Amino acid sequence: MSNHDNHSQHHHDHQDHTQETHNQHHDHEGHGGHDHHDHGDHHAHMVEDFKKRFWISIVVTIPILLLSPMLQSFAGVDWSFPFDQYIVFVLATFLFFYGGWPFITGGISELKEKNPGMMTLIGLAILVAYVYSSMTVFGWEGSDFFWELATLIDIMLLGHWIEMKSVMGASNALEELVKLMPNEAHKLDEDGNTTDVPTSELQQGDHVLIKPGEKIPVDGTIDEGQSAIDESMLTGESVPVEKKQDDEVIGGSINKEGSIKATVEKTGEDSYLSQVVTMVKEAQESQSRTQDLTNRAAKWLFYLALASGFITLFIWIGLGYPFDTALERMVTVMVITCPHALGLAAPLVVAVSTSISAKRGLLIRNRANFEGARQLNAVVFDKTGTLTQGEFGVTEVIANNGYEKDDVLTWAASLEQNSEHPLATGMVSSAMQQNLELKTIETFESITGKGIEGTIEDRKVNVVSPGFVQNSHMTYDQETFEQLSGEGKTVVFVLLDDELIGMVALADMVRETAKEAVSSLKRKGIETIMLTGDNQKVADWVAGQLGIDEVYAEVLPDDKANQVKTIKEKGWKVAMTGDGVNDAPALATADLGIAIGAGTDVAMESADVVLVKSNPNDVVSLMELSRKTYRKMIQNLWWAAGYNIVAIPLAAGVLAPIGIILSPAVGAVLMSLSTIVVAINAKLLKA
Repeated sequence: MSNHDNHSQHHHDHQDHTQETHNQHHDHEGHGGHDHHDHGDHHAHMVEDFKKRFWISIVVTIPILLLSPMLQSFAGVDWSFPFDQYIVFVLATFLFFYGGWPFITGGISELKEKNPGMMTLIGLAILVAYVYSSMTVFGWEGSDFFWELATLIDIMLLGHWIEMKSVMGASNALEELVKLMPNEAHKLDEDGNTTDVPTSELQQGDHVLIKPGEKIPVDGTIDEGQSAIDESMLTGESVPVEKKQDDEVIGGSINKEGSIKATVEKTGEDSYLSQVVTMVKEAQESQSRTQDLTNRAAKWLFYLALASGFITLFIWIGLGYPFDTALERMVTVMVITCPHALGLAAPLVVAVSTSISAKRGLLIRNRANFEGARQLNAVVFDKTGTLTQGEFGVTEVIANNGYEKDDVLTWAASLEQNSEHPLATGMVSSAMQQNLELKTIETFESITGKGIEGTIEDRKVNVVSPGFVQNSHMTYDQETFEQLSGEGKTVVFVLLDDELIGMVALADMVRETAKEAVSSLKRKGIETIMLTGDNQKVADWVAGQLGIDEVYAEVLPDDKANQVKTIKEKGWKVAMTGDGVNDAPALATADLGIAIGAGTDVAMESADVVLVKSNPNDVVSLMELSRKTYRKMIQNLWWAAGYNIVAIPLAAGVLAPIGIILSPAVGAVLMSLSTIVVAINAKLLKA
């Protein structure tokens, strides 16, 4: 396809593009995938292209209109001069090939797919108008339609330019996935010296060093060292996973605390991320190529134009009129069937609804799926980071041995100030929220398998794991502990001078907005379903807090997309809301993929809509906006096509026996009116 490839094609069929970009990936994998031009640039280039074509076409249109015999007679002037029609012919020819080119090529590719739409309809109208008008210049009996050709091309270019500008946000999921991988790794040689090499050069069996805070370059096994590794982007598991020697690590996850050395197990295409890339690609390709509303309307008008054109031709010939009169009627009908207003009916609504949604923090990347959001039956939420904040907070503090709850939290949080661990951050922020004064730490160390230890105000303080307490045979309230663990909370114990003073339970905190969203959806009769990789107990506890009825827990990342498929098989329209790499295939599979903006680029790239404010409540406003947008579009299409439904029989000459034939001039006035009505109606769309 040329880079002017038909825009709606470009729009609805990301798949082709994805395919082509993906193939480029394999050549570029080695260089971190940075060196081929971005799909975004391609899109920006197309917007510029339509803009340029529009302005140049407008300039060329002015002399065509001034030299049009019909408009001159309409204005009561005569500016004709010898060979003026040839000048118009040259200008119109330029306009047809330059301004009309995207529609001609677009129409051809729509016809190849046996799915005529907007492009085919415009293509038909301008082709018929151009060929017939050119014949009249070179001696065929009849008047030319060059003015109609010119204005049609101008308005259609304007409509496409407006629409593309408003949906400029589109780009490509797979490139984003590849960016997640670090480009370089610290490779270790036999003597333990490191050299920085491109990730692509690593072979299976190589050894690498991964420092705290770095991304893990490849899938591998830890040789020495231990650390907490944040895999939430990849697996959706909210708690960083403690890893030690012989444990596996996944490329793309983040090493939080300690330095580790690892052996490379899988590189390139076998790695976990590459498998996700493949799944996203498959899901995107299997999405049926839905046409949006305007294209469906255009398809019917295209068939109508062909049918009514030929019927008109045969009836006029059948009534004994000369062929050229019959042909002129046929051309008039076919040209009129492509309403100028149709070119703006949807783009203007799209532009208004896109700007409303952008103000609300909704980024719409796929129009056709957004239009379908009004018919949703079920919304599937990923738990971590979507329904929950993905950050820990203290849910309960249990105090023992005569201590107060605040004391327990103060000692624990004071000690945790020096730790990088997410649980530590959770304790410190919860203590801050309760305005507790944190004490100054004198010494601090983290003791393997034992938790952390330090001295504060000359007293020894420990925050330790349940395992440590059990091994030391300390007594504690086991019933409460079991209950809290049962809800999937992480429980730590606080010791002061080796005496157990209490326990602190932490959990991934539920978003308040998620509660509101679930209850709004329930009121609308829409099912809410939770999907998570976390264990059943955690999932049930969160679902209980939110009022969600259906829970699928312990779902493996690659199985999320299948769960969505299963729900779709009930004949439901399903939206999926998520934020991690592991949600990307599911987002691409669902009827509407909604990414939470604070999540990863990849989730956003494979989604149809991005919620910039990470507020699950926006899912509800999204459906409302979709419903209102759709209603406006239907109204506009009726306005645009309504004028035609009246004009077609008149142009075909139904009232000719009583002397009324729609003169092209009156047609032009009606056409302008319907275009203005459509523009005003679009502006009336309110959020």
